[in-house]
Amino acid sequence: MDIRRITINIAGRVYPLNVPAAEEETLRKVGKQIETMIKEFEANFDVRDKQDALAMCALKLGTNAEVHLNNNEKNLTNTNDRLTKINQLLEELED
Repeated sequence: MDIRRITINIAGRVYPLNVPAAEEETLRKVGKQIETMIKEFEANFDVRDKQDALAMCALKLGTNAEVHLNNNEKNLTNTNDRLTKINQLLEELED
C-alpha cells in the first residue's frame, strides 16, 4: 500500500498525516471544506474563537453524515422491498 506523508492546515494549525495515497485527495478536499466552513461561521455568527467554529463544523458535518446515512438506509430498504416483489412475481410466473 502506497502511504503518503501530507500536512493539512485546519484553523491555523498544521496536522502532519500518513495516509494511503488513495485517500490523499479526499483528505485535502475535506480539509479545505472545513476551512471554508470556519470562515463562513466566523463571518455569519458570533464566533468567539476557533474552537467555537470547529464545534459548529463538527455539528454540521455530523448532521450531514447522519442525514446521508438515513437516506442510504431508506434507499436500501426500498430496493430490498422492490427486489422482494420482483422475486415474488418471478416465482408466480414459474408456477
